[in-house]
Amino acid sequence: MSELERWEARFSAPGYLFGKEPNGFLKNKAHLFKPGQKALSIADGEGRNGVFLAEQALDVLAIDISPTALAKSQALAKERGVTLRTELSDLATWQWPAAAFDVVVAIFFQFCTPAERAQVFANIKRALKPGGLLLMQGYRPEQLVYKTGGPSEVENLYTRALLEQAFGDFASLEIDEYDSVINEGAGHGGMSALIDLVGRK
Repeated sequence: MSELERWEARFSAPGYLFGKEPNGFLKNKAHLFKPGQKALSIADGEGRNGVFLAEQALDVLAIDISPTALAKSQALAKERGVTLRTELSDLATWQWPAAAFDVVVAIFFQFCTPAERAQVFANIKRALKPGGLLLMQGYRPEQLVYKTGGPSEVENLYTRALLEQAFGDFASLEIDEYDSVINEGAGHGGMSALIDLVGRK
């Protein structure tokens, strides 16, 4: 089964796999946004994070590989009374623009192989404007014990060393590692091994 088929199958189920509310880490960083900023939300799925960004008066482009997910994100945007631009894309082949975004949001996109991930990380850096903000949350390897969401391949999970190597040349970089209970629809629920990154290019 291809990645497209896998995500289409998951997002074709009734309701919203990860709920309609934004990721908690993202919500807690809303004070960093300024109205009118251009934001990119990668692997945005059914729109919970992209719509939240739009509710903060950001100009949002949400990209995802699943047409079903993007249709749901447009429905959610309409429900919330905001405008969300969406684009069907595979992160590996998407034509990333250079220095185009004030904010890039990358929440739980841990389906990439290490080689693909390195390329996506490089493209994220390229797409950010100087001074641009990167907000990223993912699972650490300890998540394999909890089994409350995320991939089963340890090489897809994040460590501090991995993120420091990828984004250590940023002007500022904050990385937090912790365990916490999250409740994000049927897709993510229970005690989780998390890692957060807040970076400025």
